[in-house]
Amino acid sequence: MAAFQPGRGEGMISRRRFIAAGAGVAIAATGLDAQAVSAASNTLGPNAAARNRLDRHRFGVNYTPSHNWWFCWNDWNADPIRRDLDAIAALGADHLRIMLIWPDFQPNPAWVSTAHLERLDQLLALMEARGLDALVTVFTGQLSGWYFLPPFNKPDPALYTDPHIWAAQKLIIRELARTMKAHGNIIGFDFGNEMNTCWRAEPATGDAWMAKMMVLMNEALPGGVHVNGVDHNPWFRPTTFSARALAANPFPVMHAYPYWSQALKYGGPMDPPSTRLMVAFAALIRAYAGDAQKPVWAGEFNTCIESMAEKQQAQWLEAAVTAAIDAGVSWFSYWDSHDVSRKFAFNPVEYSLGLLTNGGAVKEQGRVFKRLAEAYRGKPVTIPRAVPPPPPSPQTFDGTWKWMLDYLGWKPKGVVG
Repeated sequence: MAAFQPGRGEGMISRRRFIAAGAGVAIAATGLDAQAVSAASNTLGPNAAARNRLDRHRFGVNYTPSHNWWFCWNDWNADPIRRDLDAIAALGADHLRIMLIWPDFQPNPAWVSTAHLERLDQLLALMEARGLDALVTVFTGQLSGWYFLPPFNKPDPALYTDPHIWAAQKLIIRELARTMKAHGNIIGFDFGNEMNTCWRAEPATGDAWMAKMMVLMNEALPGGVHVNGVDHNPWFRPTTFSARALAANPFPVMHAYPYWSQALKYGGPMDPPSTRLMVAFAALIRAYAGDAQKPVWAGEFNTCIESMAEKQQAQWLEAAVTAAIDAGVSWFSYWDSHDVSRKFAFNPVEYSLGLLTNGGAVKEQGRVFKRLAEAYRGKPVTIPRAVPPPPPSPQTFDGTWKWMLDYLGWKPKGVVG
């Protein structure tokens, strides 16, 4: 592979659109202690502590490369990626969640592909030049309905228990950290893309692995903001990770989709179960955390309602984000940046979820995203002081929805009592 040749302005960190106040103010409210802040400054660059404050709003996207989707890791071409990143930066985004494909990066348990590490290095440099910070998913796993299993995969729950797989996991985390440390735009690691949808275990087993992995990531990349971005299921019912253990992490993440979470059972796309899903979800997380001031990240959100017109989707985006801002949600990462090319076989809904078309044109929801980012990015997060009620017990899907509907004060039509 040819060596990376920076383009005009690349290799230098441009002035970030995300403006953070001094890192010494209100550090306790961020969930990062002084030691972690110091480590962030030393390991991830002098501005990391200010950039990664959890008490300031951030706006970003889940990046979906317009040219050859994430298959591009194996068919590398930096030129369309440059165009994508320019368009994303023009929308006012300050960060991207980027997806590694685990078997591509680690095709053997004892070896991580140097070519793919170099491509990650290039992508991070291209992002850095445009003021875009990076959250790097690792064990993916599952993405947009397709499965990407490493050749050394074993039946559940081995991913969380097998010592040989753990050795492979340690290797890739450490190799990735070496690449990432060279850049000044790193947020941290996301364990994977909704790992619970790919590898399942009893919650006690998943929780033990999650705690061990969090220690490893903090050792490999001190000061990073490391998260476990699961789908809604572990929050709604016991599966793979417990809601209490997820909520105890420094920065819990919600993936909030009205369609996939079945919000449409309780109202239309513009009714509170849909537009205020992130509000109820944040309250649920804080209830499990036992901390009414817990910072929460909307790591993925969209409607995933294929029938909604572009204008309706934009209206939903504005209503959902402004409600979540009022509810004290800290960071927002929209799913996703670009529509997926129809030359690939996907669930049809995947083709139209972007802020931008596959060709790079700004959609109506992209214009709304830009307005929201410009209005709120870098502003202090205000979390309501009201304490959420205790979490649902027992934890069931229907019981969780009843809890959220009660929290929202919403009674679906036809429901008595």
